[in-house]
Amino acid sequence: MRRCFLLLMLVSLTGCTGMPDGVVPVSNFDKQRYLGKWYEIARLDHSFERGLSHVTADYELREDGGIRVINRGFSAAESEWKEAEGKAYFVGNDDVGHLKVSFFGPFYGSYVVFGLDHDHYQYAFISGYNTSYLWLLSRTPVVGKDVQEKFIRLSDKLGFDTDELIFTQQN
Repeated sequence: MRRCFLLLMLVSLTGCTGMPDGVVPVSNFDKQRYLGKWYEIARLDHSFERGLSHVTADYELREDGGIRVINRGFSAAESEWKEAEGKAYFVGNDDVGHLKVSFFGPFYGSYVVFGLDHDHYQYAFISGYNTSYLWLLSRTPVVGKDVQEKFIRLSDKLGFDTDELIFTQQN
């Protein structure tokens, strides 16, 4: 019985670090080039960002080799900035865009970079462990229509509900 309980706990702690069917993390990922500030351009709705505008994510190296994550957004309803600090670690090799991120102690969720501007690191397409979690990030508060259309087309093909995308106010 104890072994079953421990196995169940292990599965529940690691079960959210997978990825949706068909989603493949980018290879030749350069952690150093990914660090810095990113603007959220679009997302699927979820409780921890509901109602936020001007959302950004800042990534910096941690002393333990991981990545410090600071997510920030403005809540107009509460007239205040919300901020959450987390940590991220690569699930496998650090040149593959598949990380696990935690904002709540030992509980990790998948952070899968499945689309990336490898030349300039100006935009990234991010998935969680299932098709309920999806983001388009950019180094600038606005992206060109070509990037937005590429994101929607690929995400739709992978089974994300792109009709439900929220385009984040950044101005």
